[in-house]
Amino acid sequence: MKILTGNDLKSGAVTWWTGYDWSLHVEDAVDAGPEAEAIAAREEAARRVNAPYVIEGTRDENGVRPAHIKDRIRALGPTVRPDLTLKPADPKAGNWVI
Repeated sequence: MKILTGNDLKSGAVTWWTGYDWSLHVEDAVDAGPEAEAIAAREEAARRVNAPYVIEGTRDENGVRPAHIKDRIRALGPTVRPDLTLKPADPKAGNWVI
């Protein structure tokens, strides 16, 4: 699965391509497929996102999860304050990036 990530232009927050817009939540990410690079280029040119790039991801019963640890950390949020993560109610949030 190919998913797109980038940063919000105003806040710098990590964002994920939903198929039509950008979301702060990785669970909203969709498989961009073979068009991923073209979508990233189009979205950056339209200035809807900063520095988008394509990553590998997987989908399971819990939703979408980036394949690489760097992007798992980006998806979750601060690692030094688990209470500030984007998944604070997830009891497994501390183990999610491993």
